[in-house]
Amino acid sequence: MTWGFVTCGPNEALVISGCCYAKPLLVPGGRAFIWPAVQQIQRISLNTMTLIVDSPTVYTSQGVPISVTGIAQVKIQGQNEEMLLAACEQFLGKPESEIQHIALVTLEGHQRAIMGSMTVEEIYKDRKKFSKQVFEVASSDLVNMGITVVSYTLKDIRDEEGYLKSLGMARTAEVKRDARIGEAEARADATIKEAIAEEQRMASVFLNDTEIAKARRDFELKKAAYDVEVQTKNAEAEMAYELQAAKTKQRIKEEQMQIQVVERTQQINVQEQEIARRERELEATIRRPAEAEKFRLEKLAEANHKKVLLEAEAEAEAVRLRGEAEAEAIEAKALAEAEQMAKKAEAWKEYKEAAMIDMFLDVLPKVAAEVAAPLSQAKKITMVSTGSGDVGASKLTGEVLDIVTRMPMLVKSMTGVDIAKSVRAA
Repeated sequence: MTWGFVTCGPNEALVISGCCYAKPLLVPGGRAFIWPAVQQIQRISLNTMTLIVDSPTVYTSQGVPISVTGIAQVKIQGQNEEMLLAACEQFLGKPESEIQHIALVTLEGHQRAIMGSMTVEEIYKDRKKFSKQVFEVASSDLVNMGITVVSYTLKDIRDEEGYLKSLGMARTAEVKRDARIGEAEARADATIKEAIAEEQRMASVFLNDTEIAKARRDFELKKAAYDVEVQTKNAEAEMAYELQAAKTKQRIKEEQMQIQVVERTQQINVQEQEIARRERELEATIRRPAEAEKFRLEKLAEANHKKVLLEAEAEAEAVRLRGEAEAEAIEAKALAEAEQMAKKAEAWKEYKEAAMIDMFLDVLPKVAAEVAAPLSQAKKITMVSTGSGDVGASKLTGEVLDIVTRMPMLVKSMTGVDIAKSVRAA
């Protein structure tokens, strides 16, 4: 072989290996330049292969033996370089029959597996589902060999036990039953439609009779109406003069009333204008000055309110200050009185009788005042003299002094201190 270009058709691929290539060069449906001495060229077919996948006597998931025949088209994928390389690794140099056998065995195994996982009814009634499962499962295995499943179709289902025939008989019975039901329903529908048609016919008859009666009634009513109209016209003709006279009088009255209405309207307009004038006058003379006075009084009230608030705050502050001053004065007075009482108590310890005399002398004027108090409140005093002793004011003074002079005796009887004696000794 001399060096140069080598070509191949679209149904095959060139596989070139040798010098200059780490892995074979794949050329599907084209040409390539080769060196015969250092390179080797091989060809692999890309034709579609038709396989008849026959699976006799396979037990389904129900244990029913059936036989299935499928038709599959497979081919070596030439457009995908990885799949083409895998196909070259496994099938290059092998005859096409051997490739078909490998693909057929793989498909038949998957077909049997799918049959064993389904029921007869599922395979028989849903062939598309069965074909899809076989296609998907077989494609996943064959793709690793570089083979593509172009299509798969379930061709035939058979069984030697008569199971499928029984299914057919059952289906035939169902069809016959449905046919009888359909025939009965059709007869019932026909009967119903006949009844409806008869009902519609009778309704038409009744409607026609009703229309005739209605027309007769309308005729009688119109005739009576015409008679009433003729009689009315006669009566109107007889009473035309009186009616016309009454209408004339009524028209005159209406015209008079219209004149009165116009006059009354004019009076109302004049009154409304007078009311509007008075309102404008009231607005100018009373309302606006009143509003101004109201505004002035509001401002004065607001100022007085603020003044009262300020005066109240000042008064409160003054009261607080007076309270604090009075509290300080009371506190100082209490301290002074306490200090004075302490000094008196200390003095009384040393001069007991002298202290008591001092207290007696302090209290004596108060006692005299209390004794004389009732006399000072008397409006009139009547004195009776027996002819001896003092009378008048001297008598009253003597009585008061007599009460006061009894005080030393009272103190002596209560405390044991003779005040009169102590005073004389002093």
